[in-house]
Amino acid sequence: MKLTAINIGIAPKAEDGSVGLVGMPVWMWAANPGEHTWGPITASATAGGITVTAAARVHKVTWDMGDGTKVTCTKPGTPYKPAYGSKKSPDCGHVYTTSSSSKADHKFAVTATSEWVIEWEGAGQMGTIRLNGLVREAQIAIGEAQVLVQ
Repeated sequence: MKLTAINIGIAPKAEDGSVGLVGMPVWMWAANPGEHTWGPITASATAGGITVTAAARVHKVTWDMGDGTKVTCTKPGTPYKPAYGSKKSPDCGHVYTTSSSSKADHKFAVTATSEWVIEWEGAGQMGTIRLNGLVREAQIAIGEAQVLVQ
């Protein structure tokens, strides 16, 4: 089935020159979700006259935001568009309360761990297998805006 971790979509973007702000929403999503990164996917195999069929799908993605916070999302998430402005993600987001200035490379290491559920049946049997630990990582910078009042 070649199940893999999701491809990370995140705003602010995980690239040099892109900086989010403390207190502003961060959006996370599975970029280009497909059968191998999100599911569902079904496959069958036959050996010795016995056929086993399995169906797999992502059950959840746990995002470790690098600041001690973990966010669990059960949907692929909504890709961010500039038209959304400072709105929070409707299904998978986070708000940082500190900047990433004290972290390595001044960025938070964000990891997305996919947990798959595989249901199988064959030879009069059936069962469920959980596959956890498929991980991708991105680095994002979060800064602070300073405001002067006179």
